Amino acid sequence: MVSAADRAKGSVRTSVWLDGKADRGRRSGGQPVALDRERIVGATVRLLDAEGDAKFSMRRLAADLEVTAMSVYWYVDTKDDLLELALDAAFGEFRLPDLSDPAAWRDQLRTMADEYRSGLVRHPWVAALIGSFLNIGPNSMAFSRAALQVMRNSGLSPERQMAGLSAVFQFVYGFGTIEGNFIARCASAGVSQDAYFRQAMSAIETDPDPDVREYLADASEVIGGDGSEDSVPVMRDQHFTFALELLIAGIEAMAERE
Repeated sequence: MVSAADRAKGSVRTSVWLDGKADRGRRSGGQPVALDRERIVGATVRLLDAEGDAKFSMRRLAADLEVTAMSVYWYVDTKDDLLELALDAAFGEFRLPDLSDPAAWRDQLRTMADEYRSGLVRHPWVAALIGSFLNIGPNSMAFSRAALQVMRNSGLSPERQMAGLSAVFQFVYGFGTIEGNFIARCASAGVSQDAYFRQAMSAIETDPDPDVREYLADASEVIGGDGSEDSVPVMRDQHFTFALELLIAGIEAMAERE
């Protein structure tokens, strides 16, 4: 177990997946019988979902588990290690496509994009952690290997495949992050997504630019025109689907050119 002083040393963040750190902390002597790393990581994910990464602390986690903070450190060396484990646990929820048919790469890519987006929305804290850690856990690597295989099947040349992956998954990352943040803002404000969207639109409806006014008019017609309260999610799904199809069409076109 690493001491508090050792945990505070140095500014360089190391990965829990390096130097065998992921295999440590599976001790049992003198620790609560019901406590193990799997339970700790599960509780971490639940707390991050409920309160976000900004409010997360080892003390808060220990209180939720009804143990002492030092008991948690018996299983993980640092808070960063625990966050990295939670990040990989989230990736473990992503459904991977059946890759047995290379010709089905388009549907395989759609499946992976949908899973990635859903995970970012379901766990808003994942977006920040992806940019903070190496993200080389087994679940994340399984997702990355599957994505790379899909892109190989697309027909893009090897030197273009990583760029193709970046185009798709950076788009999904941005879309899912903004979507998750929007849903969280609506929830914290206690209003529906449609109502929140209408408020935002009304604040800029006097914009002098005619193109902006035309866009607002079109959006207003879509949002809540039938009195429903789920128009924004439907519109967002349509936008995501169309944007993804644009990317797939671009990949097809580039593969044919090459």
